[in-house]
Amino acid sequence: MSQLSDPAFVRGLLARHDLRLAKSMGQNFLINPSVCPRMAQACGAGHCRGVIEIGPGIGVLTWELAQAAEKVVAIELDRRLFPVLEETLADCPNVELVQGDVLKLDLAALIAERFGGGPVCVCANLPYYITSPVIMGLLEAGLPLTAITVMVQKEAAQRLCAPPGVRACGAVSVSVHYHCQPQVLFQVGRGSFLPPPKVDSAVIRLDMRPQPPVAVEDPALLFRTARGAFAQRRKTAANSLSASLGLPKPLVEQALAGAGLPPAARAEQLTLEQFAALANQLGKQERVE
Repeated sequence: MSQLSDPAFVRGLLARHDLRLAKSMGQNFLINPSVCPRMAQACGAGHCRGVIEIGPGIGVLTWELAQAAEKVVAIELDRRLFPVLEETLADCPNVELVQGDVLKLDLAALIAERFGGGPVCVCANLPYYITSPVIMGLLEAGLPLTAITVMVQKEAAQRLCAPPGVRACGAVSVSVHYHCQPQVLFQVGRGSFLPPPKVDSAVIRLDMRPQPPVAVEDPALLFRTARGAFAQRRKTAANSLSASLGLPKPLVEQALAGAGLPPAARAEQLTLEQFAALANQLGKQERVE
């Protein structure tokens, strides 16, 4: 539906349904006609059982996904948008709308019921305020996913895709690189939205790995270790981990030494392999205690 990229049509559509955008839900609708076709083409919709979209808005990306995928399940929190979506997606019989909060839905059950167990891919223009919780939830839920293609704030894209061990990385980078191979596909200027946000965006694709690249005895401990180390990133990893995880500092320093790391190491200096070694050492220390 090409009209969904026309600002005048979008304003008229919203007015016709007496709908005002909710800033609290991060509602900024895409009006750049080139973005959604590129996302739909890049997400891998033709190589899996279907696509889950999160936050379809008025359906501009949903419509493009419907042309590429066997089936699309679009999860929308805002009930007010359903009459709009029913209008804009009237010629897309392979689209199913689900009302709910993606952070609370049982996605494993949804994939089993709507896609016969998958595999599926995820494609979404994510509201900035839920970017990290949604991505982390998808990665750590053990879902049958092939890839996650999402538009996020530009700075978030850089952090998500930054490999552990470089300054731009964060705790989320550790989980992303453990579960998948990330890449930034292209950037999207703030003028591509109605209303325009105050920041630029980027589209990233996270290709799920068949096997993790490092061996860890307890993946959950690896992620807790990363979050603890980055909780106070201006401090050393030893100090941050001790304070965040409630562990005696000598125990943390012993784990660092066992992983071959200096006592003054900082979280942003640690590679994924080093985080894995540290988590394994912390696990040993906990078992001894």
